[in-house]
Amino acid sequence: MKSEYRRVAADVMREGMRQWATGVTIVTSLDEGWKHGMTVSSFTSISLDPPLVLVSLSRQARTHALVEKSGVFGVTILNDQQEMVSDRFAGRMSEDEDRFVGLEIFTLITGAPFLAGGLAFFDCRVEAAYEVGDHTLFLGEVIASRAEPNGKPLIYYNRSYQRLQ
Repeated sequence: MKSEYRRVAADVMREGMRQWATGVTIVTSLDEGWKHGMTVSSFTSISLDPPLVLVSLSRQARTHALVEKSGVFGVTILNDQQEMVSDRFAGRMSEDEDRFVGLEIFTLITGAPFLAGGLAFFDCRVEAAYEVGDHTLFLGEVIASRAEPNGKPLIYYNRSYQRLQ
């Protein structure tokens, strides 16, 4: 006998997901001299050989459009002293403002900007993109990476930042 299931309401889903502790990253991209970035917690390693990572970006986000157009993105894993950076890239500044103003940035191979002070950096070429719901899952081949594990990660849980003890 087949049972019928009802879809969970967005607010119920959101409340449940607040119970998932996650690290905080900034995903960035650039195209024709224009750069943008956004705070993203939907990031994971997929494979070591070949080196692949996955990010989930809202199709409404400017960063999504840049990743889609350029075919590249960068991921900076934030340290626990970078709350202000996370807030800035989480939309507390207008989409039209330059979120990078006053921040030290660098590049690796693709030209995607990375934020100095992070714990790790992944420079990626889009390998595949999958539209799922209101987001796109971008599977990226890591073509350059750098780690600076001097510090602890910024953690997000239940609408606030947390720190490892």
